[in-house]
Amino acid sequence: MPFDAILFDCDGVLVDSEPITNGVLRDMLEESGWSLTPAECVRIFVGKAIRDERALIEARTGQPLTEAWMARFYARRNERLLAELQAIPGAVASVATLHASLGGRLACASGADLAKVLLQLDMVGLSRYFGRAVFSGHDLPRSKPAPDVYLAAAAHLAIPPAQCLVVEDTPTGVTAGVAAGATVWAYCPDPAQGGALLAAGAQRLFADMALLPALVAEA
Repeated sequence: MPFDAILFDCDGVLVDSEPITNGVLRDMLEESGWSLTPAECVRIFVGKAIRDERALIEARTGQPLTEAWMARFYARRNERLLAELQAIPGAVASVATLHASLGGRLACASGADLAKVLLQLDMVGLSRYFGRAVFSGHDLPRSKPAPDVYLAAAAHLAIPPAQCLVVEDTPTGVTAGVAAGATVWAYCPDPAQGGALLAAGAQRLFADMALLPALVAEA
């Protein structure tokens, strides 16, 4: 294998959660006084921690971003995830194949809160392939686009970042992987998003998660 480990983002790479999460966020922001289209909400928040956009949210809503508001968001988000979440097509089979090929040297490194990441991996049957190698930017000094979560994942696996492949789907996440010193490939089913991903430093785009093991083997 050309890489010693693979570090996966979660939302949008392993699970199709971003439309669900951003839909709940858009609704709650509108209830707080900031009206956004679904596309605008994705553009502003995808790949980022909500708390990192605190100043913008408070400026647009005129209200503080309180822990009570965040708790309501998490509750509504999780309710929707439990009812609707699906794996990205091809993700489960690809992770299983790569887990076997790499002797288990996989990690999941997300900008989302750890409870959400663990819930999602469990729901789609991916928890067995990552075990304790699941990391959240919320638990580190800096979240994406800083490299901290990918550095933590590589350290846990005892693999230098330069020998890791990062799989991402947003410019924010690609920036984090590049900053960590890893090779970054971007899952990009929408060709319109490819330019931003390449500009952030992705070395390769691919549109079908089912093809990832073959692409890795050919690299």
